[in-house]
Amino acid sequence: MPINGMSRRSVLAAGAATAAVAATGTLAAPAAYAAPTLPNGTSKDKVLVIGMDGLRHDRIDAANAPHLKSLMANGTYGLSLLYAPPMAATSSGPGWSTIATGVWPDKHGVKDNSFAGKNYGTYPGFLARLAQVRPELSTYAAVDWKALDDQGTVTPGTDAKLVLDGDRDGYPGHDATIANETESILRSQNPDVLFVYLGNTDAVAHSSGTGQRYLDAIAVQDGYLGRFLTAIKARPSYATERWTVIVSTDHGHADAGGHGGSSVEERRTFVLAQGPGIAAGARPADTRLVDVAATVFHQLGIVPDASWGLDGKPVQQRSTDPFDTLLPSLTGRVDETGIPAGVLGFTHTAPSGWSVINSAMGTGGMTEWRGWAFATDEFWSRSQRDQWRELNVRSRGVFAVADSDEWDDKANSGPYDSTLVTPAYGVSGKTTVRLDFTTLYRHEASQSAEVLASFNGGTPTRIKSYTADVVSKPQSLSVSVPAGASGVSFRFRYTGANNWYWVIDGVKVTAS
Repeated sequence: MPINGMSRRSVLAAGAATAAVAATGTLAAPAAYAAPTLPNGTSKDKVLVIGMDGLRHDRIDAANAPHLKSLMANGTYGLSLLYAPPMAATSSGPGWSTIATGVWPDKHGVKDNSFAGKNYGTYPGFLARLAQVRPELSTYAAVDWKALDDQGTVTPGTDAKLVLDGDRDGYPGHDATIANETESILRSQNPDVLFVYLGNTDAVAHSSGTGQRYLDAIAVQDGYLGRFLTAIKARPSYATERWTVIVSTDHGHADAGGHGGSSVEERRTFVLAQGPGIAAGARPADTRLVDVAATVFHQLGIVPDASWGLDGKPVQQRSTDPFDTLLPSLTGRVDETGIPAGVLGFTHTAPSGWSVINSAMGTGGMTEWRGWAFATDEFWSRSQRDQWRELNVRSRGVFAVADSDEWDDKANSGPYDSTLVTPAYGVSGKTTVRLDFTTLYRHEASQSAEVLASFNGGTPTRIKSYTADVVSKPQSLSVSVPAGASGVSFRFRYTGANNWYWVIDGVKVTAS
C-alpha cells in the first residue's frame, strides 16, 4: 500500500515477484556478488546487527525460528512499542532512523518515508558515528531497501557496503545475496562491526498479512541468522574474540498486513541481544528501540559523549526508577474493556516511600484512572488511541499517570484532583536540590499541573506549573534549600474534569 504518499513494497506485492516467494521465501538463485575486501579489523570486541524489517515479535513463537529462539534463551530480549503520528508514522523511515541514530523522531527528524526533515548531521547513524570516533574499526553494511543508503540512514561511514533494490527486483533474492555475502565476510575476513538488513518479512506481510506465508518468511530469515552465527563460531580467531549479535526491527504490522498507524500491532518492536555482559534469558520491561545504538557503543567500550544526545541505553543496563519495582504487582483491566484481559499493566499501589493523596478526588469514574496510577505503555496507550498516549516514548517500564480524560469515561461526581508525593530526601548542609524527571503532558485550559516542594514537612510551595503541552521531554528543576532544612519531598498535583493527562517517570533527586 502507499505509505505517506510513497509506494513501499507494494509494487512487489502486486507483481509476479511476490507470487514466486511461495512458502520457502525464495525467488530465484541470488545474484553472484564478489564480497568486497574490508580493511583488517582492529578490535576483539565485535558487533553484528541484523535488521529484520516489519517483524512482529509476537509471531516469532509460532514460526520455525530456532536461531531467534536460541538467542532469546541465551540473550536479553526486550519488547518495545513505537510512537505514532503526529510524532512519526510507524513506517520504515522513522523506524530505521531510530535504530541507527539511537534517538527518537523528535530529534532525528524523520517522520515518514519521505525522510523530509532528517537531521543526520546532528544525529548520525551508529556506523557514521563510529567512523568519527573509532575510524580504525572495520565496518560493513548491506541493505536491500535502497532508501537506507540513498537517504544516508545506515550506510555512511562504512568501509564497504552492498546496496540492492528490493522494491524493484524483489526481496527474496536480494536477501539471499546479502546473506551469502555476509556469511563470506564473517568466515574469511576480519570485520569489527556489521549492519545487515533483511526486507522480505515486510514485503510478505504487505502482500499476505501475518499468517503462514509470513511465518515462512520469518523461518527463511532465521535460517540466514543461523548461517551468520555458524560463520562467527567457525572463525579461526573466534576463541579470542568477543562477539555481540543484535537483532531488531523497525515496526510491526496489522494482522492483515500494513503499518504506519497507531495500533499496538503496528507499534510492536523488539531488541534481542546476545554477547559479553548481556544476561541469558532476561526479559526486561524497560527496553526501547533507541537502545540498539547505545548497546553497540557499550559493547565496543565506547562511552557516548553527552553532546551526542542519545535517548538509548545499553540493553543490559536496568532502570533504577522506583516505579519499575511495581512490575510484579501490576494487574489487569477493571473498567477498560478496550484493553485485552490478559494485559497486566496497572496498579494504584505506590512504590515504597511514595504516596498518593486523593482526599480531594471525586467519586466513581474509571477504576484504573481514579487518581494517580502506575502503568505500562502496553496498558495505558491501549486505553484510547490517537490522543498522543503513544508519544510517551521517553518513559520506560512502569510510569505514573494522572488521566482525567479516561477517568471521566464512566459516571462520576466531583473533580479530578490527585497528588503524587515522593519520599523525603536528605538535604542537610546543601544549598541546592535538583529534581529531574521525564514527562508527557497534554494541556487544556481548565486543568492544572504543578510541581511543589516541601522542606521539613512544611507547607508545599509551587516550583513549576505547566500551561502548554510537553511531549515526552526530560525536565530539570532546581530549588534553593532554606537554611536549616534537613529534608525535602516533592509533589505532583494534577486537577481537571474530562481534560487530558500527565505522565511522570524517571524521578531523580540530587542535592549539592
